Amino acid sequence: MGQVTAKQVMETFDLKMISGEEGIGRHIPISDLSRPGLEMAGYFTHYPANRVQLLGKTELSFFEMLEPDERKDRMMRLCTNETPVVIVAHDMEAPPELIAASSEKHVPVLGTKMTTTRFSSALTNYLESQLAPTTAVHGVLVDIYGIGVLLTGKSGVGKSETALELVKKGHRLVADDCVEIHQEGENTLIGHSPKLIEHLLEIRGVGIIDIMTLFGASAVRTFKRISLVIDLELWDANKTYDRLGLEEEKMRIIDTDITKLTIPVRPGRNLSVIIEVAAMNYRLKRMGVNAAEEFSKRLNEVIALDTH
Repeated sequence: MGQVTAKQVMETFDLKMISGEEGIGRHIPISDLSRPGLEMAGYFTHYPANRVQLLGKTELSFFEMLEPDERKDRMMRLCTNETPVVIVAHDMEAPPELIAASSEKHVPVLGTKMTTTRFSSALTNYLESQLAPTTAVHGVLVDIYGIGVLLTGKSGVGKSETALELVKKGHRLVADDCVEIHQEGENTLIGHSPKLIEHLLEIRGVGIIDIMTLFGASAVRTFKRISLVIDLELWDANKTYDRLGLEEEKMRIIDTDITKLTIPVRPGRNLSVIIEVAAMNYRLKRMGVNAAEEFSKRLNEVIALDTH
């Protein structure tokens, strides 16, 4: 899981520093935001102090109706040691009581010209992306006909060479060797390459090649949603491989189960074509067309006719 500070939010959204600059390095632990309306009314029993506190017209107009002592009390209680940042929307003027409390408690107060609803949506999306659970997988991620295919397998099995063949056919490389993955929402895994090896592919005997330089910008992608995992393994004569495609294997990455296929590797097999077909077949299955189930249905009908 990544880390986000109030300073990063200020720089990303070009926010104005109002007060509490000493606390600009505070960490934001969760993506949920708080609109402290109940807190302005004095109810702090379930105050989510560890969230970004977003003040809009509603909260501030109610705040102006309070007595001076109440205003001071509310802002002192709003600014805690846990509060990562207070943001004032609509380019409204921050109340003096908020500035005083933030200076005393070292809670940064920032301002934005955006409307409360619009900024809330933009900031939530940003925080969810930055704070999403993350992991790294040894493999190659390729965009094949719009399907994010993660190639896995033991070192030397031919993942990078297969990816090169796929790129030559017009598909796009996302990451080679190390695929960084973060979970963006439920059942959505986004894969990308570490910055150090972005657009690079390692081919044994040749070395490291730059895919974007060799094949152009259309041959690479910065990130892609992972939909299918294809595990390449050396052919084992003693192992029984699925020949119909009726069995569906899953691979769990973070909190998401991804469809997984195991493809045996042996001399003479055209892996790039097989993987292309696997990606197209996966797309057809999502559209409700399953050739394996259709074949099984026909076979059962023939068997039923023969028994009568």
